[in-house]
Amino acid sequence: MSSLNRGMLVTIICEAVLQDRLIKLLQTLAVSGYTIIPAQGAGGHGRRMGDMAGYNTNIEVKTIVTSETSDQLLEELKHFPQNHALIAYRQQVEGLFD
Repeated sequence: MSSLNRGMLVTIICEAVLQDRLIKLLQTLAVSGYTIIPAQGAGGHGRRMGDMAGYNTNIEVKTIVTSETSDQLLEELKHFPQNHALIAYRQQVEGLFD
């Protein structure tokens, strides 16, 4: 088996209203790719069922980046509005990616 690449998987779960701002941040940090999917669930900010587009909906954003870029990304996320639900975490991963 060929050698596997290593990186940091950053996962962000937030209100959908933050999507454009997140994409702009990822572009500013020169992130080469990301995935955005609708998310449903419940937590400290209440139940989020995504039953009406643009209202009470969450998204999950995933990207694999270097450790340094994950540091920058998480630091920038601290400046996002505190009145919107947002959690972010990272995990070291290895796999078949650039």
